[in-house]
Amino acid sequence: MGNDSGAPQPGFDHWEGFKGQGEYYNPRINTNGEWIQYKDSTYVTDLLTDHALKFIDEQRQEGKPFFVYLSHKGVHDNFSAAKRHKDCYKDKELVLPATIDEPKYGLTNPPTIDPKTGKAAHGKDFYGEEMKPNWVKHQRESWHGVDYSYHGRPWKDQVRKYCETLRSVDESIGSVMDYLEKNGLAENTLVIYMGDNGFAWGEHGLIDKRQFYEESVRVPMLVWAPSILKGGTVVEQMVQNVDVAPTILACAGLDKAEQMVGYSFLPLLEGQDIPWRDRIFYEYYWEHEFPQTPTMHGVRTDRYKYIRYHGVWDTNEFYDLANDPDERHNLIASPEHQETIKQLNHELYDWLESTDGMRIPLKRTERPHTDHRNQGYY
Repeated sequence: MGNDSGAPQPGFDHWEGFKGQGEYYNPRINTNGEWIQYKDSTYVTDLLTDHALKFIDEQRQEGKPFFVYLSHKGVHDNFSAAKRHKDCYKDKELVLPATIDEPKYGLTNPPTIDPKTGKAAHGKDFYGEEMKPNWVKHQRESWHGVDYSYHGRPWKDQVRKYCETLRSVDESIGSVMDYLEKNGLAENTLVIYMGDNGFAWGEHGLIDKRQFYEESVRVPMLVWAPSILKGGTVVEQMVQNVDVAPTILACAGLDKAEQMVGYSFLPLLEGQDIPWRDRIFYEYYWEHEFPQTPTMHGVRTDRYKYIRYHGVWDTNEFYDLANDPDERHNLIASPEHQETIKQLNHELYDWLESTDGMRIPLKRTERPHTDHRNQGYY
């Protein structure tokens, strides 16, 4: 919300916030400007859910419409499940992602040299897994990789603790939905369930977000509004988080604010065939605290994804998502795709110029200041 102080932010009638990421047990919460310290093994997910339901109930009793933004601490590291869920997955086997053993180095089909021309002739596998960027290997070997996850905590244990911690969030959603059903609010309430970011749990050998791989850039999103939407609709078009606010405003009968760059996807939910974006763009700028992930820019269409890296000597990436949804085969050097790559690169630079993205930001690495991503003195 702009800083890590926990102080109330504009636009809310009722505010509850942490300082930074807060605590799982016995949290300290800023409620409308007053810090309240909870005790007696209070678990943060349960506390926030109870407070959200209390707020909704107060509005219902007064006959008021309401907007609730319920954003949980779970599942941020250091994962800590509710006591009722602790170790519930301790003995469960994990389903390993298909790309957990990447990156691989060394060609499975080595190049040969033509004695007449002196040029290398490469086998079909040259454009495959061996073309992964070096930064992926470096991150895999860092605390954001499966080999040394979270500074040496066993990766499989972390996945299990993550899933155990998430169970209370699942219960929270159920509690909210049950309340709406039991109190006659279900038919006239819009519920949007989504994550604030994707997350890699072993895909490409990595842990974390920030990359432009599918596991990182995609988020779960479910929309429930019985009075206006038919259940079971699947939207194939590319919806982004910037579209959420315009959609909520549209459901309230309001136009989006002029500065909003997203669009209401309510017509898509209703099954309408409307003009819509055919590509999304991505930008990430290097951060001091996460030095393994470089500055990158990318573009994704329904079929292809192009990623270029800035400030590092490394290979860019290009994937055919229709034939390679796991992004295992980097086709950046594939001759038959060079025109497509060139066109996407051109569109990417046009977008960066139109959005002021050519001015790469520098983030302060001193304290005190209000950017929670920069911790400590350097």
